[in-house]
Amino acid sequence: MKIQQGSELFSAVVALPFGKLGVRTAAGLITELCYLPPHFDAKAPQDAAAELAAYQVEKYCDDADFQFTLPLKRAGTEFQHKVWEAISSIPRGSMRTYGELARHIGSAPRAVGQACGANWFPVVIPCHRVTAATGLGGFSNSDDPNGYLLGIKRWLLAHEGSSEYAWQQTTLL
Repeated sequence: MKIQQGSELFSAVVALPFGKLGVRTAAGLITELCYLPPHFDAKAPQDAAAELAAYQVEKYCDDADFQFTLPLKRAGTEFQHKVWEAISSIPRGSMRTYGELARHIGSAPRAVGQACGANWFPVVIPCHRVTAATGLGGFSNSDDPNGYLLGIKRWLLAHEGSSEYAWQQTTLL
């Protein structure tokens, strides 16, 4: 039995200005988008859904106002959907804290943070727009200030017009 490794796990691996994005698909739907470490090689889309995802993410990188219309497979709990809907309502160029979102939906900041980390469709559901009350916070279940994930969060926020974290655009790696 062959164990899948690296790019084989994805229907596409898209090289973007902020790094690599893995696209998983099944039955014509996007099942997951994943921020990938730098060692992943780009991979051409293997099906129409992956091709559409690659195209739309590239359009977003060209224009922060681009509106996604991807066929996303339903994933997550009802609570996570509540959080993701609240996140999706944050305007481009704006940020909200975990606490602000928690108050808005009647929950706790930690639960909101966990739902952010469980986001199956980052970029499309813009969890990068959610920060800690005292700073940038984590991203995709990582809080390594020099890691590639927080570098992606910084890039996305700057791309969307937020200057607050632009000074942190480069990591120490």
